Amino acid sequence: MASKEGTAGQSFGAVLAAVTTMSGNVSRSEKEHAHEFLEKFQKSIEAWTITHEMLQSPDVPVEAKLFAATTLKGKIIFDLDQLPAESILALRDSVLNLLVAYAAGPRPIQTQLCVCLASLAIQMLDWKDVLPTVGAALGGSAGDCVLEFLKILPEEVTEGRKINLSEEDLDSRTKELLEDNAEQVMHLLIQYAQSSPTASTNPRLLDCITSWMREIPASKIVDSPLMDVILKALDDDRSFESAVDSMCTLYRDTREVDDSLPIIQALYPRLMSLRPKIAEFAEAEDTDAYRGITRLFAEAGEAWVVLMARLPTDFRGLVEAVLECCARDWERDAISLTFVFWYELKQYVTLERYADARTGFSDIFSSLVDIMVKHLEYPRPEEGETDLFGGDREQEEKFRHFRHAMGDVLKDCCAVIGVNECLTKAYQLIQQWVSKYASQSSDDHVPNWQELEAPLFSLRAMGRMVDPEENVVLTQVIPLIVQIPNQEKVRFQAIMALARYTEWTAQHPETLEAQLNYVISGFQHSSPEVVQAAALAFKFLGTDCQKLLGGHIAQLHSFYESVLDKLKPASQEEITEGVAAVVAVQPLEKIYETMKLFCDPIMARIMNLANNAKDEEGQRAVADHLQLITIFILVVNPYVSPREENPAVKYCGEILPIMTTIVMNFTSSTPILERVCRCWRNMIISYRTAMTPLLPTLAQSLASGFEASREGCFLWATDAVVREFSEGAEFVDPSTSHAVFQFYEQQAVAFLRTLNDLPPENLPDVIEDFYRLSSDAVRYYPKECVTSSLSVPIFSAALSALTLQQIDPLMATLHYYHDLFSFAFDKPTVSEFTTSDGSSYTNPPEIREAVKQLIASQGQLLTQHILTGMMFSFPGECFPDASSVMMMLFELMPEQAGTWLQATLQMLPAGTMKPGEAERLLKGIFDKVHSGEVRKIRVLLQDFTNSYRRRNVAPREGLGRLEATRFRFSG
Repeated sequence: MASKEGTAGQSFGAVLAAVTTMSGNVSRSEKEHAHEFLEKFQKSIEAWTITHEMLQSPDVPVEAKLFAATTLKGKIIFDLDQLPAESILALRDSVLNLLVAYAAGPRPIQTQLCVCLASLAIQMLDWKDVLPTVGAALGGSAGDCVLEFLKILPEEVTEGRKINLSEEDLDSRTKELLEDNAEQVMHLLIQYAQSSPTASTNPRLLDCITSWMREIPASKIVDSPLMDVILKALDDDRSFESAVDSMCTLYRDTREVDDSLPIIQALYPRLMSLRPKIAEFAEAEDTDAYRGITRLFAEAGEAWVVLMARLPTDFRGLVEAVLECCARDWERDAISLTFVFWYELKQYVTLERYADARTGFSDIFSSLVDIMVKHLEYPRPEEGETDLFGGDREQEEKFRHFRHAMGDVLKDCCAVIGVNECLTKAYQLIQQWVSKYASQSSDDHVPNWQELEAPLFSLRAMGRMVDPEENVVLTQVIPLIVQIPNQEKVRFQAIMALARYTEWTAQHPETLEAQLNYVISGFQHSSPEVVQAAALAFKFLGTDCQKLLGGHIAQLHSFYESVLDKLKPASQEEITEGVAAVVAVQPLEKIYETMKLFCDPIMARIMNLANNAKDEEGQRAVADHLQLITIFILVVNPYVSPREENPAVKYCGEILPIMTTIVMNFTSSTPILERVCRCWRNMIISYRTAMTPLLPTLAQSLASGFEASREGCFLWATDAVVREFSEGAEFVDPSTSHAVFQFYEQQAVAFLRTLNDLPPENLPDVIEDFYRLSSDAVRYYPKECVTSSLSVPIFSAALSALTLQQIDPLMATLHYYHDLFSFAFDKPTVSEFTTSDGSSYTNPPEIREAVKQLIASQGQLLTQHILTGMMFSFPGECFPDASSVMMMLFELMPEQAGTWLQATLQMLPAGTMKPGEAERLLKGIFDKVHSGEVRKIRVLLQDFTNSYRRRNVAPREGLGRLEATRFRFSG
């Protein structure tokens, strides 16, 4: 392994040139060519020798050496079988020699070589003296390098699943390398800590201690000199972060508090002695250190939270420390680290058995409300600056996200100390602002508006916790909110707060008019955000107060028509939802005329827009207005007996021909077609069998639309028809059900013609929608589907869909196979049918046999497509479903499935499988079949295909680094 053959130009010159290209300023095509070359190189046999030569050569740049070390790591993990067994020992010795050469750095290369050695240690089952061998090779002067190897070994053993070892061998090797060496490693770490004067400032030592905490119990660490090293390391900038990691890892080992009480009792006072650092780091405005100290206390709180609930007096100091971390966080950067703790503590102290803790911590949660509301305040810009965040949009977005997370903490506080106390705090802050600044405010100037906006936001955040029957605080707060001044952010927050309490408003109708006027006036605001907030608030007022507004249709219609055309599409939808909710509560005899009142003007807009839709923007406007009609259909869903005409369906009958005309005029406009299909689909979902009179017309429109456009949305809408009018459905006669299946077949023929004309990669959405439709057809019409003359063409077309790499069409196709195959069993898991006595559906023999014949005729091709997909092209999310289909094949016809699998494996490129790998897979599968553990076949297939893919298909590590900016290496 260590021999040098030839010159650099002869051996690794091409690799070096490609590496230089990858990190150089060259054209995209050159980089792609270099990338492809290096990918092949990483998996080649020659890479074993060339990586060693590159690492040994003094003339190779450091970036290229890192690539060589990373490549060697991949070879050892995935390709060790490329070497003769007798060469493995020589490989180990050469890696050790390389590690000695790089013992002083650069560290990135040293780390990769340590991973190489650790991976070899896992796989070399006969290598029993790993630690002594490595220690002897590196010698006493390479302390940091030894620490690096010791740190990496437990990490790599834990990640051992990516190494191709049996479970038994991996378990055995884990015990030998970790459990059996834990005492020795701890002795070495103590020895190093006591002999090195810089031990407590060396992050490598601390990282090594942390890594071995997987094996060394926390009790031993706490009782050893290593504990002093960890605590002392918190006093030094170089080791602080690693020391925090060590402490937090100790906490995690003490989560079983009853078993760990002596350890916690030893750790707790030492932790609390660090509390002065909170103030120290805050005063120094040291952001990183402050995050670290906050994490130190917050994660201790998470680990020991049950003890705080049991012993609130004993552990109060820790809760106060976390509170102090929140209070002093000047940048609001570390406070998020405490959120999980507050949630966990709330979960415990709100249990009845911990009522004492709830009482004992109530003052802390009360203070937490004050702290959170203060942190909710927007920053105050520098004098002369108008942008609150100085133009930093990323910081602004971070602040918005952070506020909503703090809102969750306020909900936790409500649960502990009660909603009224929390609401009162917000109310008092609003009152304070009003008493101080209301008289000084105008539309142009609102002093210190941040102090008003924050409690308004908190009111909004706590809304979910407030009972609609609340009669103490909100009766004072709501009248105050509708007097809030017109400053943009304050007005926005005031309207959003009102939107959160519309359920309360429904119980307090005397407050509705003032709120409605305040919200409606928001539509005239110059700020788009305030207008959007007004639309959202109107939606909730309409939805939750629909009965209170039911007698005001004329006024609502006038308002709706006056603002609709001024709003963005999202806001148009929101006010439409509010209006539709009020229409929905009209008396049955008024539903039709009220729908016409609101929807006819929208339809007129749609027709006018359609006549002038010459570009994409115009077509989008048509689509957006079609969505408004869909909202009415979704929301206005009156109860009508089966013997009466549904007034909403009557209106649908009037607009159906217009929509069909729009479809045929815009066969290439995806937005319009999708919105029309959504509308039609929701007609079926909302009105169900009441749509029967319109069904022939609707089916013809769906068929014509799909034929003309080849858009999958028509199949998506067809799916709703198939489900609603299936065989045996209530109020559906057999002739209608039969006609619906014929309609499905008509759509299937059109789909197959489309797939015949265009390659699958051009039709991912159509394929997805068709096979989702076909899955439902199989569920609801099993006999018709499996005996249809289209069953084989549909099955075969699905095979071509399996060549795609997009998740959605693949999942839909695999689900279709799964649902179809389930009807080869006595009791299909996907059947929607029950017998007259309510028992589960039993599958007739003729259906079972028909499915098996279908599988027998196509099984070889199906196995080939699924297995090669799992090995080469399927996204990882598809693996469970793909292996599930294969498992069903083995469950149904094991001998044939074994033959199909074997034939597929024989088609793989030579040299891509390890010796005996195929035989082991087949034997493992048949062992599971014969032992009745068929479901475990999924795991075998997934393990095999994952291993194959990692070795032969997936890119190896190292290439991404070359494309990035050159690293700066240090020893």
